[in-house]
Amino acid sequence: VQLQASGGGLVQAGGSLRLSCAASGRTFSSYAMGWFRQAPGKEREFVAALSWSGDSTYYADYADSVKGRFAISRDNAKNAVYLQMNSLKPEDTAVYYCAAAWARPGIVLVRTTQYTYWGQGTQVTVSS
Repeated sequence: VQLQASGGGLVQAGGSLRLSCAASGRTFSSYAMGWFRQAPGKEREFVAALSWSGDSTYYADYADSVKGRFAISRDNAKNAVYLQMNSLKPEDTAVYYCAAAWARPGIVLVRTTQYTYWGQGTQVTVSS
């Protein structure tokens, strides 16, 4: 699986961005997906994750710092996963990475070590 993240940019505090992650591979629908971010001088941290499903039921999890502001979604027909980011804050500034890994249906992966495939990252900068 190859992943290509896009949609980052410069936005003022309180604004919104939508990140996209395009995936190659015919088995995309069978992968758990996640978004992580890394700010300068800090470790890569979990942002949001979404399971895959065999019965159209998906499960999501979010870091406490983004709950209520960010939403992760996927479109298996387009081999894509999205991160809608609202009410952005300067502390959301980071390089955002999408990641994929095979997992059992309904399982949400929240640790970097659980993911096999990574995109190249897209920069998000939030000005105050």
